[in-house]
Amino acid sequence: MSLPPEFGLIARHFRPLAGPGGLDLLDDAALLDPPPGQTLVLAADAIVEGVHFLPDDPPDTVSRKLLRTNLSDLAAMGAAPLGYLLTTAFPRGTPDSTVAGFAAGLAEDQGRFGLQVLGGDTVTTDGPACYSLTILGQVPPGAALRRAGARPGDDLWVSGTIGDGALGLAVLQGRWPADGDGHLARRYRLPEPRLALGQALRGIARAAMDVSDGLVQDLGHLCRAGDCAAVIEAARVPLSLPAAAAVAADPSWLPRLCAGGDDYELLFAAAPGNADAVAAAARRSDTPVTRIGRFHPGPPGARLLDAAGAIISLDRAGWSHL
Repeated sequence: MSLPPEFGLIARHFRPLAGPGGLDLLDDAALLDPPPGQTLVLAADAIVEGVHFLPDDPPDTVSRKLLRTNLSDLAAMGAAPLGYLLTTAFPRGTPDSTVAGFAAGLAEDQGRFGLQVLGGDTVTTDGPACYSLTILGQVPPGAALRRAGARPGDDLWVSGTIGDGALGLAVLQGRWPADGDGHLARRYRLPEPRLALGQALRGIARAAMDVSDGLVQDLGHLCRAGDCAAVIEAARVPLSLPAAAAVAADPSWLPRLCAGGDDYELLFAAAPGNADAVAAAARRSDTPVTRIGRFHPGPPGARLLDAAGAIISLDRAGWSHL
């Protein structure tokens, strides 16, 4: 007896991705034994065609971006991945080759980041493609990094470089010239979850989150959680070579990059006396970090300052989901 179309699709493309807890995707739910002495960490994100990825993005990069943005949430908590649940809503009539490419992207990053699918659901839709992923991770009890905890006087740090995702989207939409090696487009399509850095910062960072909706806006979340204010020194914001070239050609790009989102870098607070420990964590995780500002007393909020200490105005602080 042949399988119904939905189950045939699952068997062809997603069953090979399942780990032991996924039970070959034959049951209604998965079984997972948490590692002894660990706390479970759970997060979920969805991406929608035309909102979080472009209609002509390769399907393998779409699935990898979905997985990586969720892994970035684990990184922000200092957690390590265990597995994930996946729900896909493919547009009606999606070719099997597209689903195969989507699954191939997941397979590639499962191997890279050390996790497997546990289950989920597959449906079709008459609207745009929509995919949702629930990530499960682990962290030692009491060791998770939280948004709350920044204090006046703390240093403000960020990993990697800022603005490549926003500039990469502009490249793919034809609003900015492509860089020679495709770095910007890759950064938009394939963010790098800073898992090793997040784990290395346990016990060092007082507060942390990932930069998904814009550097300035996300810093505002840390400020509200810590009931303090913060400033970003624009000249210290780390930029890649193509992003720096864009700012040199058009200075209006700098505030736009600080509000653009899709960076998936770690933004965190640390006591000034922990600067050497932060640097050591960066070396252990092979991830560059930069001190870009500080927290101070005042109403919760974030400001971007130029070299003279004047506030740089922003058309918007970041991305809004509503």
